Amino acid sequence: MAVQQLENYARPEQWTGLELVDTDVHINLPGLKNLFPYLEARWRDYITESGMGGLPSDLYPSNAPNLFLDRSRPEQGPAGSSLELLQGQLLDPWQLQYAILNCTYAIDSIHNDDLAAALARALNRWQLHEWLEQDDRLRGSAVLPLQNPAFAAKEAEWAAEHSQFVQVTVPSRSREPLGRRGFWPIYQAAQAAGFVVGVQAGGSSGNPVTPVGWPTYFVEDYVNVPLAFQTQLMSFVTEGVFVEFPELKVATIEGGFSWLPPLMWRFDKDWKGLRREVPWVERPPSEVIRDHVRMTIAPLDRPDTPEYLLDVIDQLLSDDMLMFSTDYPHAHFANSADALPDGISGELRTKIMSGNAHATYRRLS
Repeated sequence: MAVQQLENYARPEQWTGLELVDTDVHINLPGLKNLFPYLEARWRDYITESGMGGLPSDLYPSNAPNLFLDRSRPEQGPAGSSLELLQGQLLDPWQLQYAILNCTYAIDSIHNDDLAAALARALNRWQLHEWLEQDDRLRGSAVLPLQNPAFAAKEAEWAAEHSQFVQVTVPSRSREPLGRRGFWPIYQAAQAAGFVVGVQAGGSSGNPVTPVGWPTYFVEDYVNVPLAFQTQLMSFVTEGVFVEFPELKVATIEGGFSWLPPLMWRFDKDWKGLRREVPWVERPPSEVIRDHVRMTIAPLDRPDTPEYLLDVIDQLLSDDMLMFSTDYPHAHFANSADALPDGISGELRTKIMSGNAHATYRRLS
């Protein structure tokens, strides 16, 4: 797929006059020292004396070709580290009402709970002061130190005090399934605050990224991204997260959605025979997923025959699940109009472009 040139990266004319909410916009920390103003002296000394380097996400190698939008990298720092470029390349030409920011800095790769919590705190304050407070169109996702759910819940409670945050994020490739009860303090804090729990593609848990071990090539890693999301959704449902927290919404970010209909079918089928194992799951899992799970659409699976994708969307049996995203600054489409599926109805298009985001993110406006 050809990388879209910046000159053509803008809202398509046929979308004129329609509200547009981008639910997945990536920001990146220029360097670890950018967090020093938000860190205690002990941690600044620790980082300096230990020679600790940065913690960029490994899902998108920074020098890999065709993974980033043309000219989205500033003169210094990685792609997605410039507010000015974000405004000039995305917010303004796409005429976004809101953009929900996601920072994939690999806090989850740290094995020291206290350091992970300190870096998450610093990262969220950096995001608030240097991004969210600089443009009213931006909304934030608080990064949580998943290593320690008590610390993570405390960070979610801090973020709840700031209206610019609408979401907390956790990695899809976690050290253990996200539905496990040890993580429930996070969901309790998120529900109380009205936050969406965003499950973001990637993660540096140390576990193999496939069920059979480590792959050899990046293409294997990248194609296997949806496997983690499938496992996490099953965990959320079977562990009873949505029974315990009935108002909670989970957004899968950057994981696609074409795999969901067959997963729900198989999940329902096997649940019928094994439901005594999880008696708290009183409804078919597909119903629970439709009520509680929302999905960003980029990267969008676009078969050569558009009707095939429309069939998949119909098989979701819900118009409420999909939310528009560009995944800026990553390059997923050659033409801006390709950011939405071809042939969808006007009502569904409006819901994907903004309606579902407004219904999901209660803190958005």
